[in-house]
Amino acid sequence: MQSGCSVRALWIINNNQDNVVFSRRFPVVEKQWCSSAYKSGNESTDLDLPRLPTDQQLSNAFTRRKRREGSTRGYGIRVAQSTKGSDSWVDDPIARHIISLRLSQQDDDDDDGDNEQPEKNILWPIALHTKSLYSILVLPLVNPREMKDYLTLSRRSDCGPAVGEDFSLSSLLLNISSITGAFMVAHAFADIISGDTVEPEVVVSASPSVGGLFDSLTGSIGISSRAKPVAAPLASSSPSGAATSGSTSSDAPKSGSRLLDRDLLRNFIASAMPFGTPLDLSLSNIFAMKANGFSSADPPPQELKQPAWKPYLYKGKQRLLFTIHETVNAAMYDRDEIPDNVSVAGQINCRAELEGLPDVSFPLAGLSTAHIEAISFHPCAQVPAHGIDKQNIVFLPPFGNFVLMRYQAGCGLGPPVKGFYQLSMVSEDEGAFLFKVHLMEGYKSPLSMEFCTITMPFPRRRIVAFDGTPSAGTVLTTEHSVEWRILGSGRSLSGKSLEATFPGTIKFSPLQSKRRGDGDEEESEGEGAENVVNVEDFLVEKMNKDLPAVELEEPFCWQAYDYAKVSFKIAGASVSRMSIDTKSVNIYPTTKSPVEFSAQVTSGDYILWNTLGKAPSAAVL
Repeated sequence: MQSGCSVRALWIINNNQDNVVFSRRFPVVEKQWCSSAYKSGNESTDLDLPRLPTDQQLSNAFTRRKRREGSTRGYGIRVAQSTKGSDSWVDDPIARHIISLRLSQQDDDDDDGDNEQPEKNILWPIALHTKSLYSILVLPLVNPREMKDYLTLSRRSDCGPAVGEDFSLSSLLLNISSITGAFMVAHAFADIISGDTVEPEVVVSASPSVGGLFDSLTGSIGISSRAKPVAAPLASSSPSGAATSGSTSSDAPKSGSRLLDRDLLRNFIASAMPFGTPLDLSLSNIFAMKANGFSSADPPPQELKQPAWKPYLYKGKQRLLFTIHETVNAAMYDRDEIPDNVSVAGQINCRAELEGLPDVSFPLAGLSTAHIEAISFHPCAQVPAHGIDKQNIVFLPPFGNFVLMRYQAGCGLGPPVKGFYQLSMVSEDEGAFLFKVHLMEGYKSPLSMEFCTITMPFPRRRIVAFDGTPSAGTVLTTEHSVEWRILGSGRSLSGKSLEATFPGTIKFSPLQSKRRGDGDEEESEGEGAENVVNVEDFLVEKMNKDLPAVELEEPFCWQAYDYAKVSFKIAGASVSRMSIDTKSVNIYPTTKSPVEFSAQVTSGDYILWNTLGKAPSAAVL
């Protein structure tokens, strides 16, 4: 259960049609809100607390906000178009994720809301999460006084929070416990809509310690099957019952383009948050409960309380599996004036096939050397505050695969891929490029790079000719990209480094100019050639002229900036130096259960920016 979180209502809006395609209101929570609003109204007369709008009113308010704020998420900072009382007027980027909606007394689609009183009829705070074609809006229950504090912020004449000032939108939201729960609900619904409901991957080694036919089938791949639950009385232990359980885990939607399944959403609400308070947002748990029901066989001892995240008790061969999965994001510039930026987003996935309700504890190794910047734990975990070097995690593991911990850290071993990328346009349609990269420099066994590719994307240009031979690997070209496969399948790099170069030339099809008129086009090109001294600057300016304007939702995607994207996978250990000592893992009550640990690292947004071109960067304060 998400402590302190109750949801008044939620809406799902189709971004293409700007209409509500699914909604749910929770009368029990709304009654609590009305009671709080009544008490607040007796204490203060300057606070107008509206009740829940209809779907039409909500969609109209959301559409007006998009027009007013420039996009679905909004500006996030105060700009010339910001109006007093709007989200961007608060001048805090978090207002792109926690939004407010002004409700109109009229249901007029053409009403732009300019005549609305900003402090009247406002819904806040609404957790906004967008995925695929939909926006999910979740309105949690808050104290009316917190609503009043927000209205005060939204009417301030000064811009943004002052230095050293505690009263800001971010600090206000930090003290509202229901905000986190609202985002968890929004993300859960987004995953169901998009079909992204796959359990976290837990990797097992090919060690014979697991044993049986299962090892021979899985080897070192991710486990997709779930722990076998205690069979329900109706299902008994027949093969058909087992087949039903297996098919249940595969019934979770897989495709991101599937249509909105309203019945699935209603069933999820009925089980996960029947009265507006989230109990268990795990879709796999809910599928299992619907398929298998509950069994009275082998109930837990009366003195032990069975948590909501573990609806079934495991029966079978016992084992405990941990996997550290890290994603490396990097922006490599190879410039003295711009430092490279490398960060690691990691998580510890776990699968506990343990009978009963045991407690598992272990010390985290590598917390001090990993340079942890942020860390969070699963609700089942208890972490005493003993300092960064002595974190001992105690948890009662849930059912199936789960994420025990997430963290942000530095790349303690250094960038897995170092080097530079240069692209110089020798004419409007021809360019010469050079790569020089160093793989796994300073990395030692057991770390092993399984594959590595570098891709040069050209989404707005069509490649008609290409020439170049790398010192290692192979090259694959398409109409809009060049892919350099440095390490392919069947070849790994372990215990040593690799230096590789790739020079070449590339030719594009001529640009299709947006002609305003032949005379105007020729005149503008002539002026450009006169005024621009540097030929390369002139070519870039000329090419950029035909590229579409930047979208506000992607502020760093100028589309004229050239870059290369690196993809790789590393196995054997983490690059942040985070680790788990299997010999230090304790299970209580004590059982003879093998403990296995594995780690894998993959690339996220790992970008090599063109050293000779423009590149976005953030100033370090």
